[in-house]
Amino acid sequence: MTSYLRANEIAKKPVVTLAGNDLGQVKDIVFDASTGSIRLFTLAGRGLLAGPLHQVLPWGNVHALGPDAVMVRDESALEDESADLSGASQPGSGNVLGLAVTTRGGTRLGTVTDAVVESGRTPVVAGYEVETGEHRRVLLPVAGPVTVSDERVLVPDATAGHSAGDISGFGAAARSLREHLPGESKED
Repeated sequence: MTSYLRANEIAKKPVVTLAGNDLGQVKDIVFDASTGSIRLFTLAGRGLLAGPLHQVLPWGNVHALGPDAVMVRDESALEDESADLSGASQPGSGNVLGLAVTTRGGTRLGTVTDAVVESGRTPVVAGYEVETGEHRRVLLPVAGPVTVSDERVLVPDATAGHSAGDISGFGAAARSLREHLPGESKED
């Protein structure tokens, strides 16, 4: 069964070993711009005054992403942050919050306020929470060719007709968009 989470729901989740040891908490999520998948989590210590840890959790080392915690087999799942952040400066792999979402036809759909993550063994960004020009928030699924730059997210034109008001309706909007994409021009 596919489930969806907002990225902000993953931040601050504890990272726990299968033996029950608390290793820290998720600070940030780093995405791969070319695939939309999660590359890794940066980590912070637990507690009010705890600062960032100098370790990261690569997605391949995650045992499970649950509703209350990110589970790992043991402490060896964490890696030194300098070893895995090398691609984090490529365009589109940083923070997408505040970026404009625009269709390939030039219609601005709004501004990204959060990402929607499809959970599973290889989670991907399935869409974005977007604040529209009317100051309301909708969930837009993404499928097909999506381009993320330092300034905007470009989506196929069909995206404009598929949105959900909440996470419970997001799956239906995503399926509907996928059904409509074959009609998009190859040039999109």
